[in-house]
Amino acid sequence: MTSTLYSATSTAWGGREGRVASSDNRLDLQLSVPKGMGGDDGPGTNPEQLFATGYAACFHSALRAVARGKKIDVKDSAVSVTVSIGADDAGGFGLSTRIEAQIPGVERATAQELLAAAHEMCPYSRATRGNVPSEVVLVED
Repeated sequence: MTSTLYSATSTAWGGREGRVASSDNRLDLQLSVPKGMGGDDGPGTNPEQLFATGYAACFHSALRAVARGKKIDVKDSAVSVTVSIGADDAGGFGLSTRIEAQIPGVERATAQELLAAAHEMCPYSRATRGNVPSEVVLVED
């Protein structure tokens, strides 16, 4: 990275059963462990939800930027990201992602091209490439 445009800092207390807050206090969230991970499925969020949320917003911004550059209207588009966690072959845990995009009104081949370009541009996709298995899927409305 040649220059920093923005930095965000968050702090966690208590791990997956604690709380997280951003340094500017715009986020201050309780955390809970999902039942699927042996937790009580309490009212808080979890790191996977937070990562999925950030990734979805970032990827959608990349998609909109690519489309804008090609003068293609994607104003009704939406992006969902599913982040999964599970045991890996090394005895630890790993993540995988599934990016699903709806791009109404855009021909399928063109939409696929936009998704591929967005996946190349998105900083989250670039940061996880080669580390986190990822699937990018165009879904119907």
